[in-house]
Amino acid sequence: MRDTPLSNCERDFLLKAIEEKKRLDGRQTYDYRKIKITFGTDYGCCFSNYIITVIVMAQVSCELVTPKESRPNEGIMFFNLELSPMASPAFELGRSSELLVKLNRQLERCLRNSRCIDTESLCVVSGEKVWQIRVDVHMLNHDGNLMDATSIAAIAALSHFKRPDVGIQGDVVTVYSAQERDPIALSIYHMPICVSFSFFQQGTYLLVDPCEREERVMDGLLMIAMNKHREICSIQSSGGIMLLKEQVLRCSKIASVKVSEITDLIAKALENDKKARKEGRKCGFAESMPQERITALKNLETTVEMTDLTKQASDIVEGVETPAEMALSPVVPAPGVGQVGAGLQNAWGLEDEEDEEEEVDGDEPEVTIVAEKRGNKKKGESKSNLTCVTRCVLLCCNVNLTM
Repeated sequence: MRDTPLSNCERDFLLKAIEEKKRLDGRQTYDYRKIKITFGTDYGCCFSNYIITVIVMAQVSCELVTPKESRPNEGIMFFNLELSPMASPAFELGRSSELLVKLNRQLERCLRNSRCIDTESLCVVSGEKVWQIRVDVHMLNHDGNLMDATSIAAIAALSHFKRPDVGIQGDVVTVYSAQERDPIALSIYHMPICVSFSFFQQGTYLLVDPCEREERVMDGLLMIAMNKHREICSIQSSGGIMLLKEQVLRCSKIASVKVSEITDLIAKALENDKKARKEGRKCGFAESMPQERITALKNLETTVEMTDLTKQASDIVEGVETPAEMALSPVVPAPGVGQVGAGLQNAWGLEDEEDEEEEVDGDEPEVTIVAEKRGNKKKGESKSNLTCVTRCVLLCCNVNLTM
């Protein structure tokens, strides 16, 4: 795991704030972060949130396996923790770090070694078939005190989990589904909860539920796992500092209060989830998840009457209005005459300035067009002054051209 070290200014600022009994998130010395517990749609899926600063997901599953030779009548509990880079950039994917090994050992010591679950009730056939309970814990966001969040999520998921019912006929073991028989909850004697205490200035100052930056500047850490009956399940100190007996007793009294509050919170969340499932409602994390319902790829069917189509088609044709008459094509008065617009006189302009002289001899009109010379043009070039448009017009009108 790669941690970015704090600068001297940041370290001095944090230590100065702790001496003045001030914390970065505004909490008091013995205050816990607000905890929110939600459950998924499946039994054994639990999320524990510390105001979105720490998010841990725990999923419990089970399978039938062969028991250990030393304990043929007891089930097996297995814990698996995962620290992914999604939770923090300091975590490396696929690599077992020192923090991961430490958390896994503490979780096993807190839940398995404390005998909080009746493992003998997990036995199906002595020496042949027992239930193996697997708890997968995933860190979704990291901001310090992962051990407390991990223990809360794990024990809440175990309390919420229900294994399938089994039937034995001779040597045949039958596992029934949830539709055939109601699943069976685990036998849990007590709920051990971890409470962490961080010490500063060689034990002079004490904080409960340290955040990630406070963990970087602390001198030592004391973790106490306790149930609501004030029974200490495990205790571990790290950091290399010497603690007095009075300090340990003081931490145990604080832990007993915090454990009672967290246990009541878990029990209330379990009760609300049970009530919501019984009434058919959704509760907690399951509110945003559809339950056995398909919302996509839905085909809409429409009933179409296919009888007497000929009569319906004829009725539709008769009901259509007659279209308006089409405009007639333009009428040309005489061959060779062009008309633009209605009642307008057409004017054909010439490219050059021309003087027109009209002479009428007999029935055929004669038009005399005189081309004016320009520049240094020769006399023989006067005929070329007529444009193509002028020639076309005169030819169409059957006019004699006289130069």
